[in-house]
Amino acid sequence: MKPRALFCLLASPAAAAPLPGLLATEFIYQSAPFPSCHASTLAETPRGLAAAWFGGSDEGEPDVAIYLSRQLEGKWTAPAEVATGLQADGRRLPCWNPVLFQAPGGPLLLFYKVGPSPQSWWGMRRRSSDGGATWSDAQRLPNDQLGPIKNKPVVLPDGSLLCPSSSETPTRPSRWRIHFERTTDLGQTWTSSGPLNDGTAFSAIQPSILFTGGDNLLALGRTRQGKIFQVASPDLGKTWGPLTATALPNPSSGTDAVTLRDGRHLLIYNHSATERSPLNLAISRDGRHWQAALVLEDQPGEFSYPAIIQAADGRVHLTYTWKRQRIKHAIVDPAQLAPRDFAAGAWPP
Repeated sequence: MKPRALFCLLASPAAAAPLPGLLATEFIYQSAPFPSCHASTLAETPRGLAAAWFGGSDEGEPDVAIYLSRQLEGKWTAPAEVATGLQADGRRLPCWNPVLFQAPGGPLLLFYKVGPSPQSWWGMRRRSSDGGATWSDAQRLPNDQLGPIKNKPVVLPDGSLLCPSSSETPTRPSRWRIHFERTTDLGQTWTSSGPLNDGTAFSAIQPSILFTGGDNLLALGRTRQGKIFQVASPDLGKTWGPLTATALPNPSSGTDAVTLRDGRHLLIYNHSATERSPLNLAISRDGRHWQAALVLEDQPGEFSYPAIIQAADGRVHLTYTWKRQRIKHAIVDPAQLAPRDFAAGAWPP
């Protein structure tokens, strides 16, 4: 039997005791023309929220495309296919890892990847001037640029976009390496810095970027080493220091992070070195010392590849993969969070 409503206010009488800061959760859709989904992204446009992900028969299959839903008057539209991997010769290749970004005063950008695998994919871009209702033709990025690989770009003081990116080599084992790409014209032209690591001693991909004061940036992301990595820049991403491990676990799964307007930072990730459950939200004042904030999911299954943004009203929006079957959306009020210290690295009870 289907739920009567998609939107579940946690403070409703039938709900469990509310968690401090967690305002609501919902599935973006209940049914879709694809059985499997993954790698969601979201942005706030002048016309409301937009969320995208890849969906198809299974990750890496040729029918996998990019789908998008828009939140209009509090309700999500049905998933609409907005990009495929159809090639000029009639072949169809899978799509991967969409990234939405609302350019300040400009279009909504959709970056995504097309190709047989992460070792051989290439970057693509589309633009929308109406919040995702209609889209420009797809454009391929220059061959040496991938665009933001999983997580959103950030806007630097000069107006340029700094895109967190990474690459995976075709060698076995594949070498995972971090780099950053910069564009001053919303993806027409690019410059790159990196790779920052050799992919052997420290195997890392999929960074997200925090502002930690002045010209200082901090990037965090996924590794094969069982810990989230961190790497710092003192000059707005022109140069970067060495990658190091944080105290936070990572089961080789995607994370995302955002700097709030009050200067604090939120990180959404799996607090496990081996499993993609639980899914957790941590908070920090400096980007390096973290406290537990929320457990979003803790049941068996996969809850993964999250995205996080702060909206104009101050509320935080999260999306993530729910068991590879649906995309879930959560709303958090960061002012209501009740941070707790970790207990010897463990999530506090």
